[in-house]
Formats: sequence, C-alpha cells, structure tokens
Amino acid sequence: MHIYKFNKAIFIIALFLLTSCQTARQEQWIPLLDSNLSQWEIWMGVPHTSVTGLPSGTFQTHNVSVHGDTKHALGLNNDVKEVFKVTYENDQPVLHISGEIYGGLTTLSEYQNYHLSLMVKWGEQKWAPRLTKKRDSGVLFHCRGPHGAFWKTWKACQELQIQEKDFGDFIPLAGPTAKVLMRDKTGERKYAPDGEFYRKVSNYTHASLEPDLPHGEWNKVELFVFKDRAIFIVNDTVVMKISESKDKDGKVLDSGQIQLQSEGAEVFFKEVKIRSIKSLPKSLE
Repeated sequence: MHIYKFNKAIFIIALFLLTSCQTARQEQWIPLLDSNLSQWEIWMGVPHTSVTGLPSGTFQTHNVSVHGDTKHALGLNNDVKEVFKVTYENDQPVLHISGEIYGGLTTLSEYQNYHLSLMVKWGEQKWAPRLTKKRDSGVLFHCRGPHGAFWKTWKACQELQIQEKDFGDFIPLAGPTAKVLMRDKTGERKYAPDGEFYRKVSNYTHASLEPDLPHGEWNKVELFVFKDRAIFIVNDTVVMKISESKDKDGKVLDSGQIQLQSEGAEVFFKEVKIRSIKSLPKSLE
C-alpha cells in the first residue's frame, strides 16, 4: 500500500515535469530569419515601368494594382532585383526590403494560435508608383490560397498595416472579413476600445492610436492570434483588436501563412520570431 502511494506520487511528479517541459517548449521563441531565408519563399508581382535592369521581355505596367495578370508577375522565387535580402547588424540577421517591386516574403509553414514579434524601421528609398505617398509595408497573416490573389502579388489574408503614421491599421485583402469594435454603426471605421458596436469590415479600418516612432527608429510590432481573434500591438500599445475572422466564403479564418510586404518603400525587419500560445494574455482581453 505504501509502495503504491509512493509510486503513484512519483508518477504524478514525472507527469507534471513532462507537461511543464512540453509547455515550455511550446512557448519558446522560434526565430524566423537566417542568412538564406530558409523558412520563407518569395513571390514577386508585376514590375512598374520605371524599374530597370529586368530580363528582356519582362512585362511592366504603370499601374501595378490594375494592369496585367498573375501570369505577368515575376512569380515564385524569381527575385531578379534582390528586393528581399538579409544583411547583418551586430551579428544578427536583418531583412532588407528595397521596395522596388511589389512582392511578398511568405513563410513556408502555416501558423495557428501564436504570438509574432518583430522590429521594423523605414529606409530612405521610395519607388514608383508610391514616390509621393506614405512609406508602406505590412504584416499579412492567415494567408491562404494562391499567390497573387490581391494585385497579382499577395495572398488572400488579413493585414496588420505598417505604413507611416498608420501602424496597426487593419485591412482584409481579397475577400476575408472580421468584426471590429467601434463607437457607432455608420461613422468612421476606427477601432474604439470603449466602443459600443461591433461592425463587420471588409476594407480599411483605422487603429485607435498611431504610436509609431520617428522616421529611422526601430518600432516593435506584435501580433497575437488565437482562434478567430487577433490583437495588434505597436510599441507596447494595443491599437487594434479583431474578432470573428472569416474567409471570403464565410468560414472561420484562424490559421495560415505569414507574409511581409514589399510595397514601394525601403524597409528593414529584424528580431522576427514566433511562439505558440494556448490563450490570449488576460492583460490583453
């Protein structure tokens, strides 16, 4: 009898330690950047007419969001201008995106229930057709289906906007929707933490705040995704919450690949990492 109780206690302790170790492993950060972008693939869209140094016969257009077709895109892993490349800073990999051609850097893996964290800052270069517009990029998540579904470049997805003075805005691309808490049913599409109405949105929705730092400084951007909900955090400030994320067919959208955008502006990413979560932090609920 005493031996049985002793063995049972040992078993319970061992099970607890095993479970704790498994949980710890699940919560460990996984770095996503390395020198050869081994965890990613590249899709390049249709080049603007101003781009030089392209192979003979490459299709180009002055309106990359309208003209052409996915067959005119440069396509998969055909980054002829090295729009996406990795450099090193203090022995740490830094993703340099030139922005010269619209494109997407896409994870090979799909993710569900996770916390994504990264650092981002703007470079100096801007390219047509956005020479006179805000510098623009984005973190696309729940990416599914074929490349090029949106503007011959990006997959159908939800977007955490990264744009000058617009960090953390929300944009569904190529069909998805979600609900966002707002102050009223018909006014400005802007997330309101103290709002009274959830509005279904399928287009641009502004963040509650714009806490991005001055040009050239590193910004911390975090994305929490759990089931059909997502929370955007910019420089430790919650700026957007979405719920009831769905695809174009109305099915729950709770997983997919992650893409980083090249969209006409030089931008740098570093410390790109991800870890699994079992729930949203209570402090963010």
